[in-house]
Amino acid sequence: MHLFDRATNFYGGNAIVGGGMPLSIGLALADRMRGEDNVTACFFGEGAVAEGEFHESMNLAALWKLPVLFICENNLYAMGTALAISESETDIQRKAGCYRIASEAVDGMDVVAVEAAAHRAIHEIREHGAPYFLECRTYRLRAHSMFDAQLYRDKAEVEAWRHKDPIVRFQGWLEANHMIHPDDLGRIEAELASEIADAVAFAEAGAWEPIEQLTRFTYAERAA
Repeated sequence: MHLFDRATNFYGGNAIVGGGMPLSIGLALADRMRGEDNVTACFFGEGAVAEGEFHESMNLAALWKLPVLFICENNLYAMGTALAISESETDIQRKAGCYRIASEAVDGMDVVAVEAAAHRAIHEIREHGAPYFLECRTYRLRAHSMFDAQLYRDKAEVEAWRHKDPIVRFQGWLEANHMIHPDDLGRIEAELASEIADAVAFAEAGAWEPIEQLTRFTYAERAA
């Protein structure tokens, strides 16, 4: 939850639901004040729209006209709570309209549709210097965690969504449009399997972090 890589402009995951939204506002504001032509992409789930920082961040982004692309991955369940139980308005993208932020909803299980929507959103942000809200309507095919018994949803529902698997759909789209050769597909799958195997082996062979390093990267280093 605390991955961070400044070199690639990845400013971290967050253990707090919706916690990344105020950070995105700060990053976009910093870019605006420095005159840098960047767009900050902020990802969060539909569960975050029930949090106060969602509304605070949306308000400031609109008020200050910040270049933020808000991307809501709406998978219908915030951990184990169905969207209809937690939200009076389940059409998430409409919430952006309350702050006069341009928005659209897209099939989050369609890779091509998401890419096209993202291009449109980035263009609008750069063209008008204002935030944009993109709701990707998707679904979590597996459990939320290893301790999740998934008693809150029917197995038939999961199986129905499984037929919309984005990877399988994208593969079919590539094949239908003659954009990938079967040999290339086999090579890609082999490379991915090897990369995953190497990552698992690396993790299993890893040592525990020394106690004296416990607070490293958690607090600022004291200057000498």
